[in-house]
Amino acid sequence: MTDRQSAAPAGLARLSGLGYLVIIVAGIFAEFFVRGGLIVPGDGPATLAAIRGAETLYRSSLASEFLMLVSDVMLAGALYLLFRAVSRPLALIAATFRLTHAAIVGANLLNAYLPLLLLHGAGTPAGALRAESLTLVYLDAHAYGYAVGLVFFGVHCLLLGTLILRATGVPRLLGALLLLAGLGYLVDSLGRTLLVDYAASAGLFQTLVFVPAFVGELSFCLWLLIRGDRGRPRPRVQAAV
Repeated sequence: MTDRQSAAPAGLARLSGLGYLVIIVAGIFAEFFVRGGLIVPGDGPATLAAIRGAETLYRSSLASEFLMLVSDVMLAGALYLLFRAVSRPLALIAATFRLTHAAIVGANLLNAYLPLLLLHGAGTPAGALRAESLTLVYLDAHAYGYAVGLVFFGVHCLLLGTLILRATGVPRLLGALLLLAGLGYLVDSLGRTLLVDYAASAGLFQTLVFVPAFVGELSFCLWLLIRGDRGRPRPRVQAAV
């Protein structure tokens, strides 16, 4: 193997790890630090007032989501190249699901923009009342749209976890953690869809979903950055797909 060939896996692993790190940091900033601090559940006027008082911060969360989307697209390609030796069809399907997730989340970002249009278009008392009543509608739509995207991301995690379990050179524990993360994302999205009063159980769902997801994805991210330069993953056994 030439130096150039041996360097390629290391570059792919570190690129994937960097992309994952950007996604994790930007996602926590946008969802928990910004929106979690500005959105007042059930209170449109208070939410709109909070956005008005911290508009630059709110806009920075949208910019963070742009950064996440770019990183997601890059990561889909990098992970495909990294794991195609394990199973080219499975790696391609996993990349397709991640790209579909990115497309849905990108289109859904419009719902997070609309409160800003309402904020600057409410020039009359009637317009202000309309803006206050619609702000939470659009932000709730953004949350539901994100849940739709997480269905595809959950399937991606299941496929990626399967690839890791089939590969040599990658700790199998990481594959198991990503399988748990994928199941968690699917359970949360289905719960949001099927439960009439999802909000009453939202805290439980978030704990069950995002704790294993955070641990699994952060662990995989750190492995890619620190240990992923030891060679391209290879199939543990000859797989059917």
